[in-house]
Amino acid sequence: MDVYERLVDHKAKLALVGLGYVGMPIAVAFAKQIDVIGFDFNKEKIAKYKSGIDPTNEVGDEAIKETTVDFTADPTRLREASFIIVAVPTPVNPDHTPDLTPVEGASHFVGQNIQKGTVVVFESTVYPGVTEETCVPIIEKESGLKCGVDWKIGYSPERINPGDKVHRLETITKIVSGMDQETLDTVAKVYELVVKAGVYRAESIQVAEAAKVIENSQRDINIAFMNELSIIFHKMGIDTKSVLEAAGTKWNFLKFQPGLVGGHCIGIDPYYLTYRAEQFGYHSQIILSGRRINDDMGKYVAESLVKLLIRNDVPVKNARVAILGFTFKENCPDTRNTKVIDIYNELGEYGITPIVVDPEADAEEAKKLYGITFKTLDDVKDMDAVLIAVKHREFVDFKPEDIAKFYDPAHKTKVFIDLKGMYNKDSYQDGWDYWRL
Repeated sequence: MDVYERLVDHKAKLALVGLGYVGMPIAVAFAKQIDVIGFDFNKEKIAKYKSGIDPTNEVGDEAIKETTVDFTADPTRLREASFIIVAVPTPVNPDHTPDLTPVEGASHFVGQNIQKGTVVVFESTVYPGVTEETCVPIIEKESGLKCGVDWKIGYSPERINPGDKVHRLETITKIVSGMDQETLDTVAKVYELVVKAGVYRAESIQVAEAAKVIENSQRDINIAFMNELSIIFHKMGIDTKSVLEAAGTKWNFLKFQPGLVGGHCIGIDPYYLTYRAEQFGYHSQIILSGRRINDDMGKYVAESLVKLLIRNDVPVKNARVAILGFTFKENCPDTRNTKVIDIYNELGEYGITPIVVDPEADAEEAKKLYGITFKTLDDVKDMDAVLIAVKHREFVDFKPEDIAKFYDPAHKTKVFIDLKGMYNKDSYQDGWDYWRL
């Protein structure tokens, strides 16, 4: 009886290593079909899951209360599993080189607890070669077991989009790969238990790794083009959104928008690819150019706000500025790698300490990572400028009269940055100095 059959017959267990925005939904989905152990190093996170709380908001508290996932912070529980999925973050260092510490750490824990016959599948986004050249040797060294003989390796890149209730694990085609045909078949059949959209069998692990890393690199380059267009059109006095709407009437125009590029994928994955390329003697031109543009957008937005203050005769130093929205994307509590912090920090260089409001964000996380304490919408009053940075559901229905209440009544003109272009600019003409990317 193979691993897949034993899983569906409840004679074997699947273990998920890393229960964040990606790993936890995977564990919950599989638990509806087979026996699942959910392991994470973070004991506080495990305690929340055990008490029925979903700190990620990805599946909701009710789903956590109802799931049969066996949550644990004990790595020795991995010994009970015949199929192990690793879904840990892959960030970058301050110099933009890949930080493989989390995936290497997970490999050590897996190696210390793996049993013969186990299939290990990595989901973490990495450059081509990491799974077989970095992870496999660590597991072999820790376990004393030979890959391909005593256990098998596969790779299936995550495609979960945090905060997205439409494109979910079940509805997105899943790329799967394995070290040999037998492993590929097993990995494919296991994922087919939960992925209703089906799986795509990549011809090798490195092909699957490369496919994932270019998905977000492509988006990054396209957004960088939009951001560069925004900078150009602002200099010309042309509204970028109006230009894109006009161009978008052509059937093959790609409908990307300018904006801040944060989070754990689009702003990070390109650096993994270019790092690997340099190991082969190639220095990226297009990819790194796009990265430079996107990394500088927070500074550009802050400078634009300062120019608006000056244009309206508002003293810059100690100006009262409110930033609404702090997470890296809308309707998601995750503040890690948010680019809104770049706006905040750049304004600080001008002597401005903005107040920040975000009803969706993880306030504890933001305080720990950035030293920022969030305010409430009730605290936004007598402002010199307001910047709405994230398209949260709480902000979408604001009318001009709602936003007007945030300002110092003494101002004849209200400086307003609608970063995402959420509102109709024609509604912010008289008495407003309205700006958007």
